[in-house]
Amino acid sequence: MEFFKENVLLIGLALGSGLALLVPMLSRSAAGTTLVTATEAVMLMSRKQLLVLDVREPDEFKQGHLHGARNVPLSELATRIKELEKFKDKPVLLVCERGNRTRSAAKILKAQQFTALHQLKGGMQAWLEAKMPLGK
Repeated sequence: MEFFKENVLLIGLALGSGLALLVPMLSRSAAGTTLVTATEAVMLMSRKQLLVLDVREPDEFKQGHLHGARNVPLSELATRIKELEKFKDKPVLLVCERGNRTRSAAKILKAQQFTALHQLKGGMQAWLEAKMPLGK
């Protein structure tokens, strides 16, 4: 007990450091999905059965998108869900401009029992900042 009294500051520092290490790991999962960096997204895209789902509007999509991406705007996602049924148990990478719309898309897809959802952290802005190539 004496040890704890004499080292309360060090114990508090150790606990705080441990918590600080856990927070980034816990924040990588949002709405039951995994947040991935541009580099991690490239590794996911090397898988054969991955669907890259861009939920931006068509005019945004035309300005540049990830290679092989399918454009289903967030505003149409709920009504076009049937088009995506075959990907329910396959990895899906969600992409938007900055990462905000992918959270809403993830909620819609989770409600439809999609099981392997990933969100591009920072969206197309992060992709471009990482100097990753665009699809045609």
